[in-house]
Amino acid sequence: MTYADLVFSGGPVFTANTVRSRASAVAVSDGRIVAVGGDSIRDLIGPSTEVVDLAGRMLVPGFQDAHVHPVSGGLELLRCDLAHGSTEQEYLDIVAAYAAAHPAEEWISGGGWSMSAFPGGTPTAAALDRVLPDRPAFLPNRDGHGAWVNSAALRRAGIDRHTPDPADGRIERDADGDPTGTLHEGAMSLVNRLIPDPTPEFLHEALMAGQRYLHSYGITAWQDAIIGDYSDLVDQGQTYVDAAADGSLTARVVGALWWDRTAGLEQIPSLVERRRRLSAGRFQATSVKVMQDGVAENFTASMLEPYHDGHGHFTDNSGISFVPPEILNEAVPQLDALGFQVHFHAIGDRAVRQCLDAVEHALARNGRGDGRHHIAHIQVVHPEDVPRFRALGVAANMQSLWATLEPQMIELTLPFLGSPRDAWQYPFGDLLRAGTVLAAGSDWSVSSPNPLAAIHTAVNRTAAPGYEEGEYDAFLPEQSIDLATSLTAYTAGSAWVNHLDADTGTIEVGKYADLAVLDRDPFAGPADQIGATRVLQTYVEGARVFAADDA
Repeated sequence: MTYADLVFSGGPVFTANTVRSRASAVAVSDGRIVAVGGDSIRDLIGPSTEVVDLAGRMLVPGFQDAHVHPVSGGLELLRCDLAHGSTEQEYLDIVAAYAAAHPAEEWISGGGWSMSAFPGGTPTAAALDRVLPDRPAFLPNRDGHGAWVNSAALRRAGIDRHTPDPADGRIERDADGDPTGTLHEGAMSLVNRLIPDPTPEFLHEALMAGQRYLHSYGITAWQDAIIGDYSDLVDQGQTYVDAAADGSLTARVVGALWWDRTAGLEQIPSLVERRRRLSAGRFQATSVKVMQDGVAENFTASMLEPYHDGHGHFTDNSGISFVPPEILNEAVPQLDALGFQVHFHAIGDRAVRQCLDAVEHALARNGRGDGRHHIAHIQVVHPEDVPRFRALGVAANMQSLWATLEPQMIELTLPFLGSPRDAWQYPFGDLLRAGTVLAAGSDWSVSSPNPLAAIHTAVNRTAAPGYEEGEYDAFLPEQSIDLATSLTAYTAGSAWVNHLDADTGTIEVGKYADLAVLDRDPFAGPADQIGATRVLQTYVEGARVFAADDA
């Protein structure tokens, strides 16, 4: 008799398959699942079989993050990491300590600050100068759509009151027109282009740091949402290829090649060449990332109607559409015909509509293929566009952790959206009811990569325990989705988007043993404790890639 290499038993198994059946044991051989069931699997246990006693804890498919930035997240972990601060003074203390510990670094870089820590979401160079008067600093915020710089960086870049705003960004200024220290969107490149690129060795170290961190949350596959030069990111495509070749890449990764919004259709042949060159082993660069707009907090998300001024009056600003519709409506059909998936960033309702329109053009020209195009973030969606997702076969890529009431939403978003748009945010429930394919991701390092915290928010529309100070009401609770649906989005849904569903995303015989062991059965406890669930062990093809200290 052939015995299994690995058996999980003694706890519930969430299979995430179409009927969402439950089992209590799983057997693995040669990296693949060979049996899913119950007591009968004990017959596959031999003298050399490793047996994991779940002891009532849940086994789930490995989570798959459909929108994440592991290399830049790893770089932040290795550089001046502001993610653990929450106030201006805490950020300044972190910067001062990092600068003192790294006296030889020409530039202080890193990032991860929250806009809600500063009035209007805009920190100043004057504050940063207090702890870093001489060396230049470039510190992007958590969402990557703005950067905090000091006076030394402004001088190095030659930015003053006479510097015009770039077409795709804005320099924050005082009443006299002088730069104050925050650069929005494309304005970040005025400084970032001066910073030396990290070495290949440092990029590999960053990828490994990011991979370890994601594995600790049960994540076994992801889509890297930017493979190319953008803001503080460097092109990490070769980093992935090298890691795939030497075996250090243990995750399965789809790379989304960056669509250069300063160029046009002429870049498509280079994307085809990069897809060919940047694909090896567990890394496949088969997607193209189109960032169609910015973010609502700095008024660059693309809206159908102008922003409010905070007092209920319309302004003359409706945000930025980075790619003109006439270009987008030609680019997407061409990319679709070439077999690329298109991964859209769309925050505002105009951006969402423009992305859906472009896919509609692709369908009209090419027919329905297997591109599995998806729109990430979907913060504000006009109700008329909700049913178009299913009709056009576009997946909704949810960053569920953002669908809460918290200071940034209350102070920097709601007053400027106004009614009725404030009630159109993160409409996961409506999208589900319309039959949309749901996938899920974190956008780490913008926010935590913890899938269970995001799943908690999708179910409760409140922050997970420990993720927000203070008590807030549920945010648009009618848009909540159930726990099984949210778990499936973070496993089978993202696997479908990543074209990995034939081999991963569910616990079924024949699929890879990409699995995560949770510390409890989240279905057995109250919904308001879902986010307290932790990952104890993570497996890729039956090999353990993470184990918690108490596993």
